[in-house]
Amino acid sequence: MTIEVLHVPDCPNLIPMLDRLREVTDIPATTREVTTDAEAAARGMTGSPTLLINGVDPFALGTSGECSIACRLYRDENNQIVPAPSADQFRAALTRATDPDESERL
Repeated sequence: MTIEVLHVPDCPNLIPMLDRLREVTDIPATTREVTTDAEAAARGMTGSPTLLINGVDPFALGTSGECSIACRLYRDENNQIVPAPSADQFRAALTRATDPDESERL
C-alpha cells in the first residue's frame, strides 16, 4: 500500500493530516509539494492537502473534483469542517483500500 499526501507550500493542514495518519497506521506517507494547477491536475490533487492511497483519493465526493492548488477542508462524522479526516475516517479509508469489498459492509 502506498500513501501519498499532496500539498501546497506552507499548507497549514499538512501537519494535522500527517499527525492523524500516524495515529492510525505505521505505513509511511510520502509528501509531495505541488505548486501549479497543471501539476495538481496531473496528480489528481483536489486541494491541499489531498490524501492518495494507492493513487486514489478516498475522500473524493463521488464525482471527479476540480483539480487545484487551493486549500482543502474535510468534514468529520458530525459534519463539522476540519483540517483533516478523523482517525475513524482514516481507518475506514485504509480498510477499503486493503479490502474493497469492506466498503459494502461499512
